Amino acid sequence: MSVFFKIRILDIMFSFFGLILLWPILLIIIVIGMFDTGSPIFIQTRVGRDKKPFQLIKFRTMAVDTQSVASHLASNASITRLGHFLRKTKIDELPQLINVLKGDMSLVGPRPNLFNQQELIIERDKLGIYDVLPGITGLSQVKNIDMSTPKLLAEMDRKMIDTLTIKDYFKYIIMTATGSGAGDAVK
Repeated sequence: MSVFFKIRILDIMFSFFGLILLWPILLIIIVIGMFDTGSPIFIQTRVGRDKKPFQLIKFRTMAVDTQSVASHLASNASITRLGHFLRKTKIDELPQLINVLKGDMSLVGPRPNLFNQQELIIERDKLGIYDVLPGITGLSQVKNIDMSTPKLLAEMDRKMIDTLTIKDYFKYIIMTATGSGAGDAVK
């Protein structure tokens, strides 16, 4: 049984039980988000496995009229007060458990990029990064490598894919949950 098959089983279990256990928090954030931006859920088309588009789901952390660009290109001034809290605690990522359960993503994998990030797409294509599911977190995120350095990011993603073990899977999740790394943080 391949490591990616085992990881998919873990993804399904953790996302299913995570959504069941965390639904009260999700509901509270939705209600508070209605007062913050009027539109608490953010859905954006991202590049998925085999370069197929999928709809990434997150809590909105920026003003509704913010331009759709990679996080490292976005203005810090666009982040709302609630958004600062959600990003700092990584709660903004929780709705992606729906993407994981649907099979669009894994808990651990290369962060999904936008289709307008051509340089990154070229670098990732060269290394076969799109052969696996994108993830909520991974080696690049815990090492603070973001999408502003496409070649380095693609190389780090490849390293993670080639060496990923179940132990690493848990390590990256725990490091992310405890605040290690700021991979795609707004500068």
